[in-house]
Amino acid sequence: MRYPAYRPLVDPARATAPPWRLLVGIVLTVALFLVLSLVYGWLCTTFLPRSTWGEDGRGIEEATTAGGALVNLYAFGLLTLALAAILPLMHKRSLVSLIGAAGLAAGQAGRVILYMVGVYIAASLVQLLDPIPMQPSLAFVDWLPILPLTLAGLIIQTSAEELMFRGYIQSQLAARFRHPAIWMGIPAVMFGMLHYQPGTMGDASWLIVIWAILFGIAAADLTARSGTLGPAIALHLVNNFSAIALVAPAGYFDGLALATYPFGPDDTALLLQWMPMDLAVLLCSYLAARLALRV
Repeated sequence: MRYPAYRPLVDPARATAPPWRLLVGIVLTVALFLVLSLVYGWLCTTFLPRSTWGEDGRGIEEATTAGGALVNLYAFGLLTLALAAILPLMHKRSLVSLIGAAGLAAGQAGRVILYMVGVYIAASLVQLLDPIPMQPSLAFVDWLPILPLTLAGLIIQTSAEELMFRGYIQSQLAARFRHPAIWMGIPAVMFGMLHYQPGTMGDASWLIVIWAILFGIAAADLTARSGTLGPAIALHLVNNFSAIALVAPAGYFDGLALATYPFGPDDTALLLQWMPMDLAVLLCSYLAARLALRV
């Protein structure tokens, strides 16, 4: 195997490697997730205060209030629950088998986060050369008390996506197909298409999809090189913390942000200008993660 460190994540998948099992597993996981989401949505509608929806009533739909953004992040926990229920049924494996050795995964994640913080500080200094005028969003005195809830939500969200795409789908494909282009590429494309939202992002939708595919490939490679899901979760967590909790596009998933950019997710022209910087940060983050792991 080209990535020997990856064996501990792939070996548990070999006994149930036929692609039909993976396909059925994905369908059942998504179906159960949707059922749980309906219950979750009813509970939110019934019990959450009106302020969660914001003045325009779209606070949850577009995550423009702090409560609405947290509702969206915590909903990803339902995906983890669905996956935990379907894995033993279809593959006779547990959720833990998607992560790898817990202690090793945690240590790797910590080192990756530390190195990535350096990348983001450097990127912030570079942006000072040609600063983008940002608008304040949450006041710091309001942002800080909910920071633990924000971090918990981001961990839930990023872990769920990595468990599904790099943990489950990638390892099952790697147990059946030898070439990395297949078992890395297919989950990355699926992950990218998950971000296709033309109703929200308009003509910029494909820019976001392309970025997400490249992110998926980087996370896939780190998972295969490290032998745990820790580095991919760390890469995802730091990226999303920056984009959701620090500075977010105006008018979409900005309910937890300290500040917002002077453009929304559907502003194709400005996103095109911003994309090279975003891709550079992604590349540097990936390289920093490899340096942190020495892989």
